[in-house]
Amino acid sequence: MNLIDSSKVIGNIAVLFGGESSEREVSLNSGKAVINAFADLGQDVIGLDIKTADIAASISEKNIKHVFIALHGGAGENGTVQALLSTLKVTYTGSSMQGCAIAMDKYRTKLIWQAAGIATADFMLVDGLSQWVDVRAKLGNKMMIKPANEGSSIGMSVVEDESSFIKAMAIALEYDALIIAEKWIEGNEYTVAIVAGVALPMIRLKTDNHFYDYEAKYETNDTQYIVPCGLDKDVETQIQQEALKAFSLLACTGWGRIDVMTNNCDAAYYFLEANTSPGMTDHSLVPMAAEATGKSFSVLVADIFNLSLA
Repeated sequence: MNLIDSSKVIGNIAVLFGGESSEREVSLNSGKAVINAFADLGQDVIGLDIKTADIAASISEKNIKHVFIALHGGAGENGTVQALLSTLKVTYTGSSMQGCAIAMDKYRTKLIWQAAGIATADFMLVDGLSQWVDVRAKLGNKMMIKPANEGSSIGMSVVEDESSFIKAMAIALEYDALIIAEKWIEGNEYTVAIVAGVALPMIRLKTDNHFYDYEAKYETNDTQYIVPCGLDKDVETQIQQEALKAFSLLACTGWGRIDVMTNNCDAAYYFLEANTSPGMTDHSLVPMAAEATGKSFSVLVADIFNLSLA
């Protein structure tokens, strides 16, 4: 079964995975799953788990003309690798350098959404000198502290008092100098997968943890992934359409994911962040959403790859 548009393939195809970011372990799993999917499709690929500084040499040495990016976080998702591949005139999956750079930055993402009227949770920038009393005055007693440029919930903490605020700031500052304090939303968390300009069925994420954190995503078997998501169909459609707009406002294209919270108090919904290189294992969210439409993991990989050839 080869669904790859071979008429547009010139030279070799590589899967970039692993890398050097804090999300390396997740990326290793994504890369292996994508490589196996290409094998199922009857398409030879070269797996590259290398440092960013070595990519250009490998591209030239191995005559690579097309890349499936299965890197998460760091240079693989902040636009660095995308800029390099563009310079080398190599096609690649996902958004451009611009889209990746904007979406990776949660602070600037929220500024753009606010300016465009996309609802997002109240927030403020904080740093090592920020005082709990000042942040609480703006956001309330419960909030989320998160590094602005990390993924997979790395460095994120729920804060409810001064002691947990100090601890959360110390953790977040290990990953980024730019930190966001975000007002806590008491409600349900959902995700909207986007492929080729189409919003796939929403998935509700249900966990016994405080939030859908790294443990809930990758280390526990207790997390529930609910699809159909349980929202009224009209509400789901409305969120999907707004998610497409939110994705486009960040200059994102191809495929990705938008995370959303609903609020128990007023039934409103708030967009949290965008992901331009989501997990790609058979347990990841985009493949789950695709499966809900009857699309297998291998077919999804082919669709994403073919988009990069257009």
